Amino acid sequence: MNMFSKKKKEIDEEYLKKGVSKVKDGDVEIAAKNQEEIEDKIVNAGALRKYTELGKLMFGMLKDYRSGIYSNVPWFTIAAIAFALLYVLNPLDLIPDFIPGLGYVDDFAILTITIRFIETDLHKYLDWKLEED
Repeated sequence: MNMFSKKKKEIDEEYLKKGVSKVKDGDVEIAAKNQEEIEDKIVNAGALRKYTELGKLMFGMLKDYRSGIYSNVPWFTIAAIAFALLYVLNPLDLIPDFIPGLGYVDDFAILTITIRFIETDLHKYLDWKLEED
């Protein structure tokens, strides 16, 4: 088994939960402040492009949560979003982003697992957002 296969196996639900448990309010702030850079990275990384609209939805939820407009969301969801977005922002994560063809595998895995965990809350937020407009 090569190094990348080992790293890929490390990225699972437990890895996400461990990372989410360390997220603080300041991390949510950092994720929100780096929205443009994170969105650019998602759009420009072919494997991550499918997350463009979901990324916008996650940033919307963070913004509305931080401003107090939307509070019907568990902290775990907010922390999971912040963790996933900051993970994507970090170029030197488990598999460094500069490695051609492999650099975004871990980012893709983190986003996929995160969305699986928070899908219901994203749907609730989207329903709320549509009712507000």
